[in-house]
Amino acid sequence: MAAKDGDGWAQCDRGHRHWGVYGAAGLLAVHHDATGKPHILMQKRSVWSHHGGTWGLPGGARDSHEDTVTAALREAFEEAMLDGTGLRVQGVYLDDHGGWSFETVITEAVELLHAVPGNSESADLRWLPVEEVSTRNLHPGFAETWPVVGLALAPSLVVLDIANIVGARAEHGWWRDRAGAAAKLLAEVGTHAAGGLRAAPGQVPALARWFPRVTAVVEGAARDAAPAPGVSVITAQGSGDDAIVQAVRDALPWERVLVVTADRGLRERVTERGAEVTGPRWLLSQL
Repeated sequence: MAAKDGDGWAQCDRGHRHWGVYGAAGLLAVHHDATGKPHILMQKRSVWSHHGGTWGLPGGARDSHEDTVTAALREAFEEAMLDGTGLRVQGVYLDDHGGWSFETVITEAVELLHAVPGNSESADLRWLPVEEVSTRNLHPGFAETWPVVGLALAPSLVVLDIANIVGARAEHGWWRDRAGAAAKLLAEVGTHAAGGLRAAPGQVPALARWFPRVTAVVEGAARDAAPAPGVSVITAQGSGDDAIVQAVRDALPWERVLVVTADRGLRERVTERGAEVTGPRWLLSQL
C-alpha cells in the first residue's frame, strides 16, 4: 500500500473507462446561508485533464488504504486547498457502475470556506448558488448524478426517544437500571453513528452511509445516563415528549428532522411540526 497507488485507468461493466484503479471519490461541500439557500463548491477542471474545462467536484482516485471520506477530503485539500476542519460529513452517495464506482461525500460547510486551486488539476473554484449549478458546462459524470445527489443537500437531525427505544429493546432487567440501559444504548448509537447509519426509510436519495446529527432525550430514572461521544443529550426536566417536541421546534428551518419513537401520540405531535418518524426497529437493527 502506497500513496497514489490508486492512480490508473479502470473499465466498468458498462464498458466505460474511468480514472481510479480502486474507484474514485469526490467532495460535495454545501453551505446554507441565513435564508436556507444552499451554495455548492464547484471546481472547473484544467483544460489538459480528463473532460477538461468542465465543472464538477474536487475529487479523484481513491488509494487502496483509504476509506471514501478520507480520500474525498484529501483530494479536496490537494485540488482546492480546502480545510476539512470546517466541514461536517452528512452522507455518502454511491454511484456504482459495476467493477468501478464513484462515491460523493456530502459535507456541510460552516461558511463559504476559502478555496483556491491547489494544483494544476483545478482552473477555478467557486461557491455557486444551487440554481446556477446546472447552468454550467458540467463534467459528464457529475451531470448524470447531480439531479439525484442534489436531493441530499439538507443537513439532518435525528431525535431519539430513549425511553421508548429502551423499552422496545426489552433487554432482561432493563427496568431495574434505566440509567444503565440508556447509557448502554447511547454508547452503541454513538459508535455506529460515527461510522454512518443506514438511511432512514423513504429517504431520497438512498445513501450508502448517513451521518445525521443525533440528539437523544432522556427522562425520569434515566436522566443520570452517561452521555456518549457523537450524541448530544437533552435531559427532560418534565415530560420527555415535550422535550422531543421542543427539539423539533429548535431545528433549523432547512434541516430534515427524523424522530425515532413508537409512541403514537408523540408521532402525531412531531409530524404536525414537519418532522418525519420511524420506529425503534430501524435504529436497533443497526446496533
